[in-house]
Amino acid sequence: MPQPGTGVTLKPGKIGHMRAVVITEPGGPEVLQVRDVPDPVPSAGEVLIDVAATAVNRADLLQRQGHYDPPPGTSPYLGMECSGTIAQLGEGVTGRRVGDAVCALLAGGGYAERVVAPAGQLLPVPRGVSIVDSAALPEVACTVWSMVFDIGGLQPGETFLVHGGASGVGTMAIQLTHRYGARVIATAGSARKVDACRELGADVTINYREQDFVETAWAGGSGADVILDNIGAAYLTRNVAALAVGGRLTVLGLQGGRKGELDLGVLMAKRASVRAATLRARPLEEKAKIVAATAAFVWPMIESGDVRPIIDRMLPLDQAAEAHRVVEASEHIGKIWVDPRNTSVVWVAAQGPHAVNVGEIEYESLVGMQCRRRGLRRSRIVFGIHRARCGMSESMKGLVASRFPLVTCHNTFPSST
Repeated sequence: MPQPGTGVTLKPGKIGHMRAVVITEPGGPEVLQVRDVPDPVPSAGEVLIDVAATAVNRADLLQRQGHYDPPPGTSPYLGMECSGTIAQLGEGVTGRRVGDAVCALLAGGGYAERVVAPAGQLLPVPRGVSIVDSAALPEVACTVWSMVFDIGGLQPGETFLVHGGASGVGTMAIQLTHRYGARVIATAGSARKVDACRELGADVTINYREQDFVETAWAGGSGADVILDNIGAAYLTRNVAALAVGGRLTVLGLQGGRKGELDLGVLMAKRASVRAATLRARPLEEKAKIVAATAAFVWPMIESGDVRPIIDRMLPLDQAAEAHRVVEASEHIGKIWVDPRNTSVVWVAAQGPHAVNVGEIEYESLVGMQCRRRGLRRSRIVFGIHRARCGMSESMKGLVASRFPLVTCHNTFPSST
C-alpha cells in the first residue's frame, strides 16, 4: 500500500523474514549472496533497527575471506555500522522510542533489512545530515576518536600523520584533526586522492608511490607526534622512524602484514609508544563509553558543518559484491553505502538552461511519477543538467524532502543519462 505522503508503493516482504547478505563460503566477492533469513530479535538492552543504509569497512572484507570472525553471540552477517529507525525495544531499554532515527556501531549484521544493536551503541542522526548519509559515520567517527584522541592523546598544535588519507577512516581523521588544530600530514596512492586529502584539510600530502613519508614527516624538524596506521608490519619500522620524541603510533589495520621488526632501542630513545587496537571485539561497556565520548566530541563538529561524511557511492544490497570489489581495488574516496531496501537511483536530468526553474507542482509530479512507476520503497533523486552545470536549489531539495520523506536528493552532472 502507498506510504503516506510519498506516493510510493511499499512491497510487502515475508513476515518474520528479511533480506540479508550471506557469506556462502570464505572467498572473493562472488561468495556474497542475498537471501531470506529470519528476522533478528532484540534481547535485553538491545533495539531492533529497520536499516536505512549501511557502509562497507575493510573488516567486512576480512570476514568474507574467513579471517575475521564476528564476536561470539553476535550476528553472523556483515556490516559494522548502520542507520535507520528503531522498530522495537528490548527489555530494559530506556531513553529510546520506536520510530527514533539513529545510527549505530555494530559488531555485525548491517548488510540486512533489520539488525539488533546494543542501546549503548546508538547515536542520534546529526542535525543537518540525512538518515542515509549518517550510516557512514559510526565506525569511522568512533575509530578516530578512540585511536587518535583517546589512545593517541593528540593535542592542538601537534603533528598528526594518517596513512590511507582518502579512506573512510582517513577522510574523517583529516577533518577532525584539522578542526582540532593539529598539523595534518596524509598519505594516499594517487593524485586524485592526494587532492581529496588536501581539500579536506591536510596541510601536507604525500603520494606514497612517489615520496618518502618519513622524510616528509621530519621536513619540519620534529617528526609526527601521532601516527594512525592501517598498514601494520610493512610500515612498522618506517612509522617508528617518523615518530617525534614522545610520539605515539596507533595501529588499526594489518593490510601490510601481522609480523614486523621493532627496534626497541629506537623506541626507547624517543620515549615513544606503539599501541594497536580494534573496536569490534571490545566489551559492550567499553564500546558504550567510546560511543558516548564520540557523540560529545565529534557530533558538534558535524552539526556545525565543519566535519561531514565523505561518501563515494551508493549501491543496493544486491550489489554488495561490487561494493567489496571497489574497496579491495581502492578505487573509492571515503565510504561506500549499501542500501538494503528496494532502492533505485532515479535520474531527473534536464537538457536546457531553464530546467532549474521547473515549478513546484511540476517537479513534485515528476518525482512522484518516477517513484510510482518503479514501485520504489525509497529512491535517491539525482538531479543534473548537462550543459548548464547547475543543480537543484536547497529550497527545492527541501520541498521534495517535505513531500517525499523517503527520498534524498543529490546534485550531480553526468555526461549522459
